[in-house]
Amino acid sequence: AGARVIVPARDVERARKAIAEAGGGMEVQSMDLTDPHSIDRFARDFVESGLPLHLLINNAGIMALPELKRDAHGNELQLSTNHLGHFRLTLRLWPALQRAGGARVVSVSSAGHRFSPVVFDDINFERRAYEPFKAYGQSKTANILFAVALDRRGKEVGIRAFALHPGGIAGTNLGSHVGVEMLKKTGFVDENDRPVVDLSRDLKSVPQGAATHVWCAVSPQLDGKGGVYCADSDITPVLPEGGSVNLGSEDRANRLTGVEAYAIDPDAAEKLWRRSEEITGISVQS
Repeated sequence: AGARVIVPARDVERARKAIAEAGGGMEVQSMDLTDPHSIDRFARDFVESGLPLHLLINNAGIMALPELKRDAHGNELQLSTNHLGHFRLTLRLWPALQRAGGARVVSVSSAGHRFSPVVFDDINFERRAYEPFKAYGQSKTANILFAVALDRRGKEVGIRAFALHPGGIAGTNLGSHVGVEMLKKTGFVDENDRPVVDLSRDLKSVPQGAATHVWCAVSPQLDGKGGVYCADSDITPVLPEGGSVNLGSEDRANRLTGVEAYAIDPDAAEKLWRRSEEITGISVQS
């Protein structure tokens, strides 16, 4: 549609290869989401370019690291990569988003947010035992809460925020720590280790999964809206309390495309925003 697309990536050559395989047409610049200096450098260069930023899609992420790892500042690595890095990037790009005169920030969450709320009294697993999917779930809940709090701050200046679940997608690097046997057990790959596409169970191809990204980014159906969680190119309903997560269940699609009430709770969103400001040392006014 004529958009200029810039992809910040930790591994520039790997990103360029992936873009070439997808048909090209995008620029790649260096940035590491776990390195505040790298984020600040990328954002500063963009803001100083004078360009408006109409769309920011916070897509990068890691999942279910088998062992507890921390960034250089002591933050649990999934939280650092999946939330804190995007928080810092978005706030550093705030002037460019305002310059657009109408912008959207889209954060890629997951049905995996159902694995855990944000545990504010031990957000970095300093006292509780580390569990890979609990840490992943916490970071995905953080993505949704970030959209809720960001939209509240941005809508007065034309910046709206959304979070989304792309669907269950095998065959990407995101699941590299999960292992083939777990992917088979949960139905993501078949007996020949090939990704399964079955929309009745919310299992999608990469293009199908990207459809909700595009919808959140450009759909006029979302004009005047924000702070919502989307899936299957629609705003999702709030799930009833007491549900369980069973990735192999036959009713997987029905139960995993909704959103937990704790993930859109405005008080939790504000609490996370304040904690993120404390951890990163920055705010919208910085």
